[in-house]
Amino acid sequence: MTRTDRSTRRQIRRLAALGAAAAAAILLSACTAVSPPAPNSSASPALDRFYGQGIDFGLCAEFAQTETASALFASESLECAHLEVPMDYTAPSEERMRIGVLRVPAQGSPEERLGSLVINPGGPGESGMLIAAALSLRLAESPVLQRFDLVGFDPRGVGASTPSIRCFSDAERDAGEAKTTLVGASGTWTEEDTAALVEKCAEASGGEEVLAAVGTRDAARDIDVLRAVLGDEKLTFFGMSYGTRLGAVYAEQFPENVRAMVLDGAVDPRADGEGQRIATLAGFQRSFEQLAAYCAESADCPLGTDPGQATRAFQQLVHPLVHQPAPAGDGRTADFDQVIGGVGASLYTREGWDAAIAGIAQLKNEGRADQLLALNDLYTGRGSDGVWSTFLDANFAINCMDEERRTPAAETDLRAQVAATSPWLDSGEDFAGSTRHACEAWPADPTLGFPYAQDISGLPDTLVISITGDPSTPYDGGVSLAESLGSALLTVEGERHTIALQGISPCVDQAVADYLIDLTLPAEGARCTL
Repeated sequence: MTRTDRSTRRQIRRLAALGAAAAAAILLSACTAVSPPAPNSSASPALDRFYGQGIDFGLCAEFAQTETASALFASESLECAHLEVPMDYTAPSEERMRIGVLRVPAQGSPEERLGSLVINPGGPGESGMLIAAALSLRLAESPVLQRFDLVGFDPRGVGASTPSIRCFSDAERDAGEAKTTLVGASGTWTEEDTAALVEKCAEASGGEEVLAAVGTRDAARDIDVLRAVLGDEKLTFFGMSYGTRLGAVYAEQFPENVRAMVLDGAVDPRADGEGQRIATLAGFQRSFEQLAAYCAESADCPLGTDPGQATRAFQQLVHPLVHQPAPAGDGRTADFDQVIGGVGASLYTREGWDAAIAGIAQLKNEGRADQLLALNDLYTGRGSDGVWSTFLDANFAINCMDEERRTPAAETDLRAQVAATSPWLDSGEDFAGSTRHACEAWPADPTLGFPYAQDISGLPDTLVISITGDPSTPYDGGVSLAESLGSALLTVEGERHTIALQGISPCVDQAVADYLIDLTLPAEGARCTL
């Protein structure tokens, strides 16, 4: 193994350490049960049986869906259970869904315990169970874990929740045949494609009624059931990235049930799906250009020593992959989208740039994409055993239930905007009049609505954290969310996506702990620097 290979593998491991599935947690407890609380008086009587259910926590091993989850959930110190919720809140007596829940008990004395801290890591489609287990290790010495149970859940359609969204087999994903994205970097959709995709997802997920049941508004209602069943009068919530959308929608629907909310890496509630994507694309272009400038400081930079020409140099490397994927080891290949995914995964944090540069160098010098495919696997949830998580399929389905559908003309226009706004993503293909919106045949209309979470009455103080160099949810989105909710805004100077409770910034973590525990907000105009 060369020095570069070893360095790249270390970078990949470091990126894994930043994600939800970072490390096993060695904490507290055995099997316990929460006695059912009195039904929530604000809920419809038809929902009393859900609000009043008992939840039996036991060992977590059987909840594992992936290789990473198996390693994490083997610890007997973690507690897991299923929560029952109605599939359709307008018809709660009919089909039910089961929500996977993982709890890490508070480590302080019982009299110091403040309740549960419910966590969502984003995506949409990421596993909250995994992030709770991983965060518990980082928070072992934190006052947050002394005072709160950490509670992660897999939202409806995700991971250990049932039914879960599945569209493609592991083999299809390995072969690059699975296209579930609302703005594909390459390829087109026909009317027949979109209809076939719905049929495929419905067949693997349990029917069209499941596909229609995974919107954010219903997931927010599940959180309120979880809050009540855990015995918490008020919700204390920590949402990252898409989790800020989920938290904002909960606040809109149940403002009187909120105790505290930390919303980190904010999705702009005033921007529709297209507006949010364009902002994100601009953010990733900025981060790519910063990576290029950093790379250009080295004489052997695979993008050259002129940052102004880096995007063009990158395009020359990756455009051929649209039609001829690069070999990537273990009999696999990496196409344009998978290579783009590997580089994009590395743009989420400043620490990831070296891994992306090493992967680009391998593609340029060897014509291989092993390293970039490994980065893409890490981000998209493929284990070394070849088993994929539900992340990509659930991400697609939830977005279909949240975001507006575009006409073919609008979809074609958006592809042109992608090329203009974020040219490092441009595949060089001509999409004029030839593509459709991937969700056009979805079996139910979107349920979120834009803008959302506006003019909420009765919401207590909340905290929004926004990073100036966030590529995925740019800083202005945090400003917009803070204005919408009347939140305090903590500005963080740095280059990464999300920061709170990750052991990276003592300044941020102290501000979050002060707020969660004592409800003390940062001063107006407060800033932290990475």
